[in-house]
Amino acid sequence: MSKLPRRDFLRLAALGMGSVVLNRFLAACAPRTTPSAAPTNPPLPTSTSVPTATSAPTATQSPEPTPASTSHLSLETETVLLNSGYNMPIIGLGTFRLSDSQCENSAYHLLLYGGRLIDTTRIYGNEAAVGRAIQRAIDEGLVTREEIFVTTKMWTADFNDGDNAIEASLERLGLDYIDLMILHHSQPGSDVEAYQAMERAVGTGKLRSIGLSNFYTPEDFDRLANATTITPALLQNETHLYHQSMQMKDHLEQYGTVFEGWYPLGGRGQTQILFNDETVVSIAEAHDKTSAQIILRWHLQAGNIAIPGSSNPDHILENLSIFDFELSQDEMDRLTMLERNERFSDY
Repeated sequence: MSKLPRRDFLRLAALGMGSVVLNRFLAACAPRTTPSAAPTNPPLPTSTSVPTATSAPTATQSPEPTPASTSHLSLETETVLLNSGYNMPIIGLGTFRLSDSQCENSAYHLLLYGGRLIDTTRIYGNEAAVGRAIQRAIDEGLVTREEIFVTTKMWTADFNDGDNAIEASLERLGLDYIDLMILHHSQPGSDVEAYQAMERAVGTGKLRSIGLSNFYTPEDFDRLANATTITPALLQNETHLYHQSMQMKDHLEQYGTVFEGWYPLGGRGQTQILFNDETVVSIAEAHDKTSAQIILRWHLQAGNIAIPGSSNPDHILENLSIFDFELSQDEMDRLTMLERNERFSDY
């Protein structure tokens, strides 16, 4: 078993959580799946990704906003610079289908383990749970509000009353501002009006960055971008090894809009399909990592922000522990060749 680096142990000790988190490390070393070809007895992760005082990802604004692209995604700082001028963590937690209690527990453990990005939305019904987890972590001295990046979304039923929808999300989250709000779906006829409400909230400081989700064609993205003033900072679509969204990613370069994948591991019910893919398994064996860690590392090296969902603290830690190895160009190419343009959802 490899030794936990002294810097990481000291970080955990400083939090007063050394024994608890070390036990989580040991549990997270076990493969998430048990296919016959899955790696066994992987080594202890060498980094918990717990930010230090000098490297913690923060949502502070850059004095000179720079158009974001893959080149602005940093695996060293674990952030990407958005075209709004704010830094966003590149790995976090998705909360789709998490119950209220599951969501609060998962969001808290993400923050405990050094993660700083949480994705929620009104339609999930767990914004308040995210807010409670954040407040608990702040109260315990684990993190400051400025270090956390919260994403929520405006549901289509609220598009005609966007100003009030933003206020309601702020109230449920218990926050003074939201780091990123995105429209949950394309809905011609009302999404421009909803986006303009988010633009107004940027002007008042209630939102820091705004973007889109589930816009799957360049024409649809252009339609909204050309009708509004603030360029979307981010597009969030279903993206995984079998649906890599290359056309949309290439199209976004001209806007400086970054790309984020929901269902980065395939989504509930499909994760085993990707985990057991023979290419993924063989690369996992070569690195003594789990299939989930290989897939998430592929996302980051490919320039995708990833928000894997989980109700299991061990898996949350596993998902964050992907900064102590690197995929070779050959391995990246092999994984990229798995593209099938195959979506697992129809929304």
